[in-house]
Amino acid sequence: MVIGSAIIDLDMPGNASLKDKRRVVKSIIARLRRDYNLAAAEVDAHESWRRAVIAIVTVSTDAGYAHGLLEKAVTGLEESRLDCVLADYRIEIW
Repeated sequence: MVIGSAIIDLDMPGNASLKDKRRVVKSIIARLRRDYNLAAAEVDAHESWRRAVIAIVTVSTDAGYAHGLLEKAVTGLEESRLDCVLADYRIEIW
């Protein structure tokens, strides 16, 4: 069994409140779950209006597949969201 995780650091310069941030983060998490069948949650920067840290996780029997799926999800997020900027991400496979 292989566990793959990605920590995604997002900048959201257009947000003016925590309410704006929650709207964006909920939408991102729902899309990651729906489109890529990944577990996703906001894991840090909860009180910051303009920053979010999201973790995504998958379980597989193949490390290459898990890594590829996480890369695909990060790339899809970066290309589809105009209201946030991908500041950094890291992928770990166990």
